[in-house]
Amino acid sequence: MTIEGALLQNLWNAAGAAQVELSEEEFGDTLLAIGAKHNFGLAPEAEATAIQRAAFLRALHLPDLALAQGCALGRETAWQQFVAKYRGPLLQAAIGITKSSGLGEELADALYSGLFGMTMREGVRWSPLSTYSGRGSLMGWLRAMLVQRHVNHYRKTHRETPLEDMDIASPPEDPRQNQQTMRGLEAAVHSALARLGAEDRLLLVAYYLDRHTLMEIGNVLRVHEATVSRKLKRVTENVRKELLRALQAQGLSRRAAEEALGTDPRQIDINLRKLLQTPATDAFSNTKGQS
Repeated sequence: MTIEGALLQNLWNAAGAAQVELSEEEFGDTLLAIGAKHNFGLAPEAEATAIQRAAFLRALHLPDLALAQGCALGRETAWQQFVAKYRGPLLQAAIGITKSSGLGEELADALYSGLFGMTMREGVRWSPLSTYSGRGSLMGWLRAMLVQRHVNHYRKTHRETPLEDMDIASPPEDPRQNQQTMRGLEAAVHSALARLGAEDRLLLVAYYLDRHTLMEIGNVLRVHEATVSRKLKRVTENVRKELLRALQAQGLSRRAAEEALGTDPRQIDINLRKLLQTPATDAFSNTKGQS
């Protein structure tokens, strides 16, 4: 499987990959590996069409992905950009996690040491940045790495104190590293979406999955785009509240539940489109003609 030449060039340009010394071929190999790993966002048994593959790849955080891959390959320009962009925010995030300037600096330094590729695998320096998939923001992925390192350190040095007392939780990009939280989030999503009416489900499908604009949805429903915006805001707020309640009912703290909601929904092992789609219905019948 390959990426069509014009598409690859567009993705490469959109990512600014040349600025981090990443060739089209290198970036293409990275994109194909990510697409194959996640089956281009489809169910495992489904076969992606060329259009679906292109849509999946365009939806990735391309500049973040190029930067991470450039760093993983040891490109000096990439590392200069990485340090300039993330050194400060990562330090502040580490201080926020540890509640200490000194411990925060140690945590951030430890992460940098790992990212720079101090780990050896089969005689080759390896950086965790090579595992970043671009499906969520790079900053979110880095913060999850900080949290995971802090949790691991805490478990080694505070075995007699329950981990829950720390009141921190942030699911890493790889769901296997926090399976309990991911399973809880999956169940919460199922429950929240099951409670939605047909109209609300179709709104979410049109806007978040099919990527239609508010104006396009409004034209179809014959309502003003402001009306669509208000409805979407109401639905998403209600879903978020439902998810928070469900996660807290499973034993997560308020903060842990909110951080769990930061997970990219494509990382959850469920088919969001299948959950949101409903059989033929007269949804929106009461909204047509309103403004």
